[in-house]
Amino acid sequence: MSIYQDKILDHYRNPRNFGRIKNADKTAEVFNHVCGDRIDMDIVIKEGGVEEIRFEAKGCAISRASASLLTEYAKHKKIDELKKLDKAFIINLLEIDLGPNRIKCALLPLEALKKLIINGQ
Repeated sequence: MSIYQDKILDHYRNPRNFGRIKNADKTAEVFNHVCGDRIDMDIVIKEGGVEEIRFEAKGCAISRASASLLTEYAKHKKIDELKKLDKAFIINLLEIDLGPNRIKCALLPLEALKKLIINGQ
């Protein structure tokens, strides 16, 4: 099975929640200095949950697809629930086998999300 299976390519080519939020409650920027990937993520939080979440990504198919899938999942979820997400969740979400170098790409959007929801209620 190829690392770039259909699901990954679909979210890479047609990312969900792509773009910025003008009046976001919080904004996060994260970088993978090894490969040059960058994720910018914005969030609007209402009543302890995600009302809106969007991102922009520059980088590989894995990081962009991971951001698309993660933001799709996070929409309308409670912040406390999102705080529990971890590496295993992201790997399961992507449904592909990742080598050590690609794990960092896949986890970059989760790092951005965690920055957004720290103390976010």
